[in-house]
Amino acid sequence: MAEGGTLFLDEIGDIHLSLQAKLLRVLQERNFERVGGVKPISVDVRIITATNRDLKDEVDKGTFREDLYYRFNVLHIHLPPLRERPDDIPMLTEHFISKFAKLLNRPKLKISGDALRYLTGLPWEGNVRELENTIERAAILCNDDVIQSGDVHPDLVNGEAAA
Repeated sequence: MAEGGTLFLDEIGDIHLSLQAKLLRVLQERNFERVGGVKPISVDVRIITATNRDLKDEVDKGTFREDLYYRFNVLHIHLPPLRERPDDIPMLTEHFISKFAKLLNRPKLKISGDALRYLTGLPWEGNVRELENTIERAAILCNDDVIQSGDVHPDLVNGEAAA
């Protein structure tokens, strides 16, 4: 289905060694056989991978194939975690508010300054997905069209920790 396009493989660092060998063969030979098939199918795809692991460390530990690592590591883009990019949080928050405002049919939905400041100070261990889930939950929970601090963190009431 990705013929002539791009195939995105997320969390590539989690795939089993046996699957890594099969994937390497496809990348080297640029073809594969369907399960139960007898005729090779040629492929022309660009592969983009992502992982939260340090693949070089995984190679050193023997859990990721070195040849596959070098096959993928043509262009490496390091994206720091969200907690190291607090300046991105307002833009991402606005994007997610817009997304969920449409999905929930709440066109006037916005966020208070206090709630945005609160979000900017969080560690975001789950990165952008955690922020997206937080905004979705807040959009569902907020009582009016302004997301408040208590909406982005259910344990907060009027910006103060609940007892």
